[in-house]
Amino acid sequence: TMGNWLVNHWFSAAVLAAWLGINIFLFTYYFLFFNGDERYFYTRTILRSALAWARASAKCLNFNSMLILLPVCRNLLSFLRGTCSCCRRTLRKQLDHNLIFHKLVAYALALLTAVHTIAHLFNLERYNHSQQATDGSLPAVLSKMHLQGSNKWLNPIHSNQTTVEYVAFTTIPGLTGVIITLALILMVTSSTEFIRRNYFEVFWYTHHLFLIYFAGLIIHGIAGLVRGQTEESMEEVHPHRCAKYLMHKDKNCSHDCCKDPEFGSIPAESWKWVLAPVLLYIFERILRVWRARQKVVVTKVVMHPARVLELQMQKKGFCMEVGQYIFVNCPAISLLEWHPFTLTSAPEEDFFSIHIRAAGDWTERLIDTFQQQKLEKPRIEVDGPFGTASEDVFQYEVAMLVGAGIGVTPFASILKSIWYKFQQADQTLKTKKIYFYWLCRDTGAFAWFNDLLASLEQKMAESGKADFLTYRLFLTGWDTSIANNVALHFDTATDTVTGLRHKTIFGRPMWNSEFAAVAAAHPRSVVGVFLCGPGALAKTLQKSCHQHSSLDPRKVKFYFNKENF
Repeated sequence: TMGNWLVNHWFSAAVLAAWLGINIFLFTYYFLFFNGDERYFYTRTILRSALAWARASAKCLNFNSMLILLPVCRNLLSFLRGTCSCCRRTLRKQLDHNLIFHKLVAYALALLTAVHTIAHLFNLERYNHSQQATDGSLPAVLSKMHLQGSNKWLNPIHSNQTTVEYVAFTTIPGLTGVIITLALILMVTSSTEFIRRNYFEVFWYTHHLFLIYFAGLIIHGIAGLVRGQTEESMEEVHPHRCAKYLMHKDKNCSHDCCKDPEFGSIPAESWKWVLAPVLLYIFERILRVWRARQKVVVTKVVMHPARVLELQMQKKGFCMEVGQYIFVNCPAISLLEWHPFTLTSAPEEDFFSIHIRAAGDWTERLIDTFQQQKLEKPRIEVDGPFGTASEDVFQYEVAMLVGAGIGVTPFASILKSIWYKFQQADQTLKTKKIYFYWLCRDTGAFAWFNDLLASLEQKMAESGKADFLTYRLFLTGWDTSIANNVALHFDTATDTVTGLRHKTIFGRPMWNSEFAAVAAAHPRSVVGVFLCGPGALAKTLQKSCHQHSSLDPRKVKFYFNKENF
């Protein structure tokens, strides 16, 4: 399966390898440079290898700070997707892994920040120790050089009373370092899956600390507290020749090492790394505002059971494909908050729709707003659509679609689109049979999906194509009241839970028997298996695909596709 992954995700693997390679190169190159360069001979005398650790991690921090904004430039990614529309779909689909890369870079920033901070704590301790030393050693002599003149200092600590806390909160590098680190900690901790799912607003607002992060990063190195010997001073008094004379100075000095070495700051360079991505991101935000200002007409509002709101909308020039998503804003609730929703309409329909489930403050307030203002609908702003179309479904004679929980949403668009293509005898549709598996704890929140399946079921029966779609509903969480109800109505024509013709199955699917049944029904077909659901289920399905695919090229083959909605 590792081989399969590399074949399907070679572009992602190449990007990952390049990113790791550049990080390793930058760290190694600058670590060796600061550990060996003669200009930092005196600085190393005080700081030892902590200098190299701090500077090498700083270079990698700059590099990753340059990359962190690029994966979240949605419009840039859409533009790239459009320009490489002639590329293979697998390559275009790699662009949907943007958030995985964004998280990876964020974890690297967190790790490098820890290395950089620890190295500088060692540096401060060593600067302090050298400043307080009275033993006439080279670090002690170098730490007193600020007394010789303004340009002579090497040790930024000029007083015996200075503490680490004092430097951290009164100097520009110290204060900005503390602020940047706090901003990073808050951003990383508030972007866990749990907080994003349950407290999206916390994640959304905390993530805007990135403005403070970048402002702090640009200012961080301006004071130039870490110094090295200047080029002119190196020519006059090279440390290899003159270091030994620094500790024993004669009043009547006559040799060529009489002059004191002079030091200069390392120029601030973070701004050079992050300028282009920051400008690109500003352009991205301006573009989002402009796109959001385009008028959206809410043509229909449907209130489904279990507080699920369906919005059907129209917008000039809006062109969607299956499996895509949009960002929605309601200025009446919040001017700043944008929330992503999977599109549940088919491209063939003359509107686009989303289903909003009550799951957090913003969605609760949106549903309430639409329920209260029935005559005058609140204004909605839309940005998108985004994401690569899930057109692979149409390329298989037989498709097994698996939706788990909320992962059922994109299949609303896919199932409707397949039905439209099937009706219109579309040449791009190769699908002859669909098996749809829906796994959920309770169908309450997805009653709207029941309605969709029921209407598809009816349309197919009327067209004499009732066998085109076979679906199986698995209720994984159920109580005794449901069980008793099922026992009472066991012989009815429709299901007691969903009201559909196909009965609900209680418990989890036995995937081996499901795959065996499909293989037996289609012994010579290529079957596409599509999942929108958790990673653990993906592993199970991948294993089943492998086990049930025949080695004979003329017989049944199962191909697994994990959708990234």
